[in-house]
Amino acid sequence: MKLGVSADFSAAHSLSRHPGKCKNLHGHTYKVDVVVEGEKREDTGCVADFADIKAVIEDVVTFVDHKYLNEVIHYPTTENIALFIKAEIEKRLNRTNLGVTLRSVRIWEGREKWVMVE
Repeated sequence: MKLGVSADFSAAHSLSRHPGKCKNLHGHTYKVDVVVEGEKREDTGCVADFADIKAVIEDVVTFVDHKYLNEVIHYPTTENIALFIKAEIEKRLNRTNLGVTLRSVRIWEGREKWVMVE
């Protein structure tokens, strides 16, 4: 089964190689959708506790929330932000006994644009 958890963060960045106005310092409110997969456990009837997955995501979001992303992620396009968050979540999930595997991370840049990495 798959389950998903979301979190939000706000951050600023500048994209020096961008041909448009995104080369200038600007900010976004981002939404992170994380999907994990695992077997439904007999003892709990759940794949995992939503709160446990949310705690992993929130731990990663602290690295980027209200930060200047250029100081955290090399060339912080939404694609690179998604790859960074995916790698950090995978590290943390691998150190837990939650019994789930990360399947995808979707980063929303505002309400209408997103990048997903699987």
